[in-house]
Amino acid sequence: MDAKIREFFDSVGSFFSGGDNIPWCDRDIIAGCEREVAESGNAESENESLMRLSWALVHSRHPEDVNRGIGMLEASLDNSASPLQSREKLYLLAVGYYRNGDYPRSRQLLERCLEIAPDWRQAQTLRKVVEDRIAKDGVIGIGIAATAVGLLVGGIAAVVARKK
Repeated sequence: MDAKIREFFDSVGSFFSGGDNIPWCDRDIIAGCEREVAESGNAESENESLMRLSWALVHSRHPEDVNRGIGMLEASLDNSASPLQSREKLYLLAVGYYRNGDYPRSRQLLERCLEIAPDWRQAQTLRKVVEDRIAKDGVIGIGIAATAVGLLVGGIAAVVARKK
């Protein structure tokens, strides 16, 4: 019985906290990646450095960094040399949009990513997190709408009762 109660409270806590396991990145790591890009010697090392910088930016706690990472990835998406590189960029874009709260766009990018690599567990896991978040937002929206309707009906009932 204790286990069931604990499981219930854990699920409620997870519902309200978000429950994703996507790592965060600090600004000092971003600064290190920016130095790495500036110091890169050839095109191949620059591309690798830009991918690391993009990863760091979309995993940042700061929305301006996330937006910058999204911009970099979108600008470079058409220049992907291989399906593997496209998959990585699509995944990082999905992380960025997830961080910004644009869950439908994140889900759309993950679907494209999984078309390239259907068995990629990292993308499958993020897709589940995104879908859970979309469902949670829908439940919260329905709750807010129901509360608003209840308050409106209650207010009307109070006005009608007062006039009698």
